[in-house]
Amino acid sequence: MQQAFVYILASRPNGTLYVGVTGDLRQRIHQHRMGDVAGFTNRYGIKQLVHFEPHDTMPDAILREKRIKKWRRAWKIRLIEEHNPHWRDLFDQLNG
Repeated sequence: MQQAFVYILASRPNGTLYVGVTGDLRQRIHQHRMGDVAGFTNRYGIKQLVHFEPHDTMPDAILREKRIKKWRRAWKIRLIEEHNPHWRDLFDQLNG
């Protein structure tokens, strides 16, 4: 069974946010950081991993991503700050 992840990137603390979903979190965040992902995140320099959630299946992760994307900005910030109050970049945590 492949695990799936919902993740939130930020341009800086309380900056521009991006919510995404992937089956390979390390690789996807690396792609965002290297500018390999064209579009919104590349255009606005959104590269800091501030939140992620593992899910058992991709359909579960996609459902959660869609729900979070509909949330108000304040709710997204609250979600981030519940687990990452200092807006640390969590990418290093993924790599041990």
